[in-house]
Amino acid sequence: MSDRSKVLPQYLLPKQAITSFGGHVASARAGGITTGIIRWFVRKYGVDMSEAANPDITSYASFNEFFTRALKPGVRPIALADLVCPVDGAISQFGAIDRDQIFQAKGHSYSTTALVGGDAALAAQFQNGHFATIYLSPRDYHRIHMPCDGRLLRMIYVPGELFSVNPVTARGVPGLFARNERVVCVFDSPLGPFVLTLVGATIVGSMATVWQGVINPPRGPVREWRYEDQDIRLKQGEEMGRFLLGSTVVLLFPKGPLQFNPAWAPAGAVRLGQVMANRA
Repeated sequence: MSDRSKVLPQYLLPKQAITSFGGHVASARAGGITTGIIRWFVRKYGVDMSEAANPDITSYASFNEFFTRALKPGVRPIALADLVCPVDGAISQFGAIDRDQIFQAKGHSYSTTALVGGDAALAAQFQNGHFATIYLSPRDYHRIHMPCDGRLLRMIYVPGELFSVNPVTARGVPGLFARNERVVCVFDSPLGPFVLTLVGATIVGSMATVWQGVINPPRGPVREWRYEDQDIRLKQGEEMGRFLLGSTVVLLFPKGPLQFNPAWAPAGAVRLGQVMANRA
């Protein structure tokens, strides 16, 4: 069966309703029921609770508290590099942006303009630049950290679909990451402007940033926040946001002599703080 055939049922599923229900369950404080769900999840996905700052499953009042758990200090050291990996996950794709086209999977690309919600001027800053797409599986740590020092300039909420973002769906749904709901965060940095996009997915109840809190729900039209008149600065390795249930991040960097970690390869596992790229 082809990947396109495998994802056909997703076009028919009531993804918004499923996601709303999932978000309700994940935020519920249901005592023993919540603990039972967490125990099942840890067993099913092989979650390593020994890395958690709080490894006691019974102490989490809601599934969301467990899912967005903090790590013990020091378990994700930050490498000496211009750019470090912002999450735990698996590499979907990475490399050069071809004019304005980001490679998604064999036979599929999408434009930088579509990813950032239609802002052609913003997208133009990444013409022939660099990108990295990293998938967070259910077992992964789900806080997102800064790949480098950055000053926040803008944030754009872009409504959209809620397809799954697993590798099969990435191969089967054209323009997946520019179709799904997403939060586009725009920073200035020592490497120039960069974009860190949080991509929603089926059952992703919401996405949040440290400066704004939960962005969705409510779901609705495109929304934008401007921060140029504020001095919001985050250091490399510092938390910038989190997913309440798992998804994908897409990073855009401008044209320049950037070299990705030679050990990186599509489908390879990565961890927060590892070397992502350096200026050549």
